[in-house]
Amino acid sequence: MAEVLGGDSAQPLRHVAVIMDGNNRWARARGLAGHEGHRAGVERVRDMIESCQRYHVEVVTLFAFSSENWQRPALEVSALMKLFSTYIKKEAKVLHERGIRLQVIGERGRFSSRLKKRIADAELLTAGNTAMTLVLAVDYGGRQDIVVASQKLAQQAVDGSLAVTDIDEDLFEKNLSLADLPPPDLCIRTAGEQRISNFLLWQLAYSEFYFAECYWPDFDAAAFDLAAAAYYQRQRRFGLSQEQTVEDVKQVAKPSDTRVSA
Repeated sequence: MAEVLGGDSAQPLRHVAVIMDGNNRWARARGLAGHEGHRAGVERVRDMIESCQRYHVEVVTLFAFSSENWQRPALEVSALMKLFSTYIKKEAKVLHERGIRLQVIGERGRFSSRLKKRIADAELLTAGNTAMTLVLAVDYGGRQDIVVASQKLAQQAVDGSLAVTDIDEDLFEKNLSLADLPPPDLCIRTAGEQRISNFLLWQLAYSEFYFAECYWPDFDAAAFDLAAAAYYQRQRRFGLSQEQTVEDVKQVAKPSDTRVSA
């Protein structure tokens, strides 16, 4: 029998995506207001970055605010936007000093002009950093990401600069939000929920999933170690059979040449 990919040694953990769930429930369990749970969740982001750096992860993508979250109570939405704005202002310099590039994906039309400027300034400040890329998905939806990519390609076809027959998966992917980054190897969701919730629908096609029972504010370094250990115990075959070789799997899983390392 050909050598099998065991423990996924051929597929290092390059990109970790996280659906940070359970902030409100964490606060309620402690008799606190909901915004205190979100505040605790923001603090946990620093631990997440440190944990990923221990494993030499190149990209961390955090689902901070979905396009559907605007439907939450106005006070909660306002508190979330203030927290996000404060985080950007406070952490941009810290990220830069640690060599981390910040990238924010999602729609920005409903953000205040001050928040838009803070995002733009932080992205510009950290643009040349290479130690890691931190992606914050804010007012993001996976379906909308795909729709926007489709619109870009459709417009090019209408303009005559692109033939419909030229559209393939690689070209489509170049028009998505994470076009310059490798797809997530591992997607973690906290609070015991087991669904994608419109997060990176295209990019998670062959990602491994790990569902943690603890709420996001309790997801510490030890919890990340468990998630990473579970990942490295799995076989990633990308549609191939268990009998095919490690090299076969490497070839199928190889990122497009257009992607660059974080």
